[in-house]
Amino acid sequence: MEIKKRLIDGNNSFIKRVSNKAEVKNLVNGQHPFALVITCSDSRVIPEEIFNCSLGELFIIRTAGNVINEGELASIEYGIEHLNIKYVLVLGHTHCGAVHASIHDEKGTYLSPILDNIKATIKDEQDELIATLMNANRQVEYIKEKFPHYDGEIESALYDIETNKVIFESKI
Repeated sequence: MEIKKRLIDGNNSFIKRVSNKAEVKNLVNGQHPFALVITCSDSRVIPEEIFNCSLGELFIIRTAGNVINEGELASIEYGIEHLNIKYVLVLGHTHCGAVHASIHDEKGTYLSPILDNIKATIKDEQDELIATLMNANRQVEYIKEKFPHYDGEIESALYDIETNKVIFESKI
C-alpha cells in the first residue's frame, strides 16, 4: 500500500500544481503536440522533463530500446496523420538496458523480439554507445520505410544520462 499511497500523493500534488493553468484546461478540447518522440521505457528518460515541455506538447511512444513494432507504428500513424505532427524524434539513451541485453545475447519470453530487433541492427557491435546510435538510426530508417509519403522531419538523437544533454548530431 505504501507504493499506491505514494502514487496517490503524487497525483494530488500534480493536481494542485496544474489545476488552474489555462493551457491544461484547453487540453480537454484536444491535443496539438508539436513533436512525436519515440524513446525507451527506461524510467530515467522522461522527454517532458528533458525538453522542458508541458502537458500536450509532446506525443510520446515508449518501448524498450525505442524499438518500433506494429503497435508503435499505429501510434506513429496516429501522430503524423491525425495530429499532423511534422517532427519525429527517435531518442536513444546511454546505459540502455535493452541494448546491453542485446549485446550480451540475453533472452526473455516477451523481450526477445525487441532484443532480436536490436541484434539484427547492431550485429556483433560490442560498444554500447555505437550500438545505441545504430539502433536509433535504424528505427528512423524503419519509420521512413513505413511512411514514405510523410513530409515532416524524422531524426534520431542521443540522451546522455550522465550529462542530461541531448545530442542531435548523433550519426555514426
